[in-house]
Amino acid sequence: MTPVDKMNQERVPRRGISSVIRSFFALNSSMIALLAMVVLVGMGEKMAERFLPLYLMAVGGTTWAVGSLNGMDNLLSALYSFPGGYLSDLLGYKKALIVFNLVAMVGYVIVILVPTWWAVLIGAVFFISWTAISLPAIMSLVSKAVPKDKRTMGVSLHSLTRRIPMALGPLVGGALIQVFGRINGVRISFGVALLLGAVAIVLEIFFIEEDPDAGKKDRAVHLRDSIHFITPDLRNLLISDILIRFAEQIPYAFVVLWAVDRNGITPLQFGVLTTIEMVTAMLVYIPIAILADRNSKKPFVLTTFVFFTAFPIVLYFSRSFPALCGAFVLRGLKEYGEPTRKALIMDLAPENAKASTFGTYYLLRDLIVSVAAFGAAWLWNKGPGVNFFTAAAFGAAGTIYFAVFGRDLKSAA
Repeated sequence: MTPVDKMNQERVPRRGISSVIRSFFALNSSMIALLAMVVLVGMGEKMAERFLPLYLMAVGGTTWAVGSLNGMDNLLSALYSFPGGYLSDLLGYKKALIVFNLVAMVGYVIVILVPTWWAVLIGAVFFISWTAISLPAIMSLVSKAVPKDKRTMGVSLHSLTRRIPMALGPLVGGALIQVFGRINGVRISFGVALLLGAVAIVLEIFFIEEDPDAGKKDRAVHLRDSIHFITPDLRNLLISDILIRFAEQIPYAFVVLWAVDRNGITPLQFGVLTTIEMVTAMLVYIPIAILADRNSKKPFVLTTFVFFTAFPIVLYFSRSFPALCGAFVLRGLKEYGEPTRKALIMDLAPENAKASTFGTYYLLRDLIVSVAAFGAAWLWNKGPGVNFFTAAAFGAAGTIYFAVFGRDLKSAA
């Protein structure tokens, strides 16, 4: 046997293994480019996002500014969701992602140039847009880039990859704040975000394949039409999801204040807590995706809702770094059934309007949840316990509603 034959013989198993791995995880060039983009943009975004409440207080803001930022996050996420889906259907997911990236970068520039609390609120109009406005385009890309029987895996891979920057970003951001202070540390973080956003645009241009349906005139769906795509199964999921998001968003912006200002945790330690949360979430994604594709899906979503409900209660009794580590493990477990929920929305949406339907779902959900986020500051000023236990009460209501009225997700799909 010649050396060339031996070399070819050795290559066959490696190609076979690679093919099996790519098939199992539903990977192709567009998916790989998407996951790389998610890491880059998310890394820049999450270096500063978790510490914005501290930054707002440092530049002269109040708890009302903190509550307003969180309320804006939910309100704008709602208002941007449908336009994000509409533009994705109209332009195609590739062009839409490039546009959305540029919009977020405008917000970073505003915060870098103007170190005031009101500049954060103005900049947030732009940089808050990324996650909400891009999600319908990302889900549309996933639904077309992977086989239908691998959608839960595709969504899980996106969710898992998204947690990498969510785990590492706060660590880097916390270290920058530790070294340069709350104001300069956050501004430097946004500078890095601007650079990473530019690299992500290069990836989008050269490595994500064009949407095969881009440019079709009848592809974009109006809001009044896409509302009809919210079926009874989706409506029950939506109602329970709204109540659960009340439980999440009421304490969300104040978790860092509880840890750092009330219990003496350093910004770097808070970054470690966030890493613990994200690593926990990443560890459960793939096993749950495999089980959810093979079994009844409702128990996974229901278990997720239980974790959402339990977190604010456990947080209230966590007043040391070790105790908070346990609380943030619980917070990571709340991602248990999130990919399954998103996969259901895609399965139930029409083939030619998945992004629009996904955007409409999030528009309705986040529009209502923003009310709770804006009122969170009032609850916090009444006392952390009032804030946390009110959140848990909404979580319990959402969990019970879904347990009673939620259909088995596998049978619904």
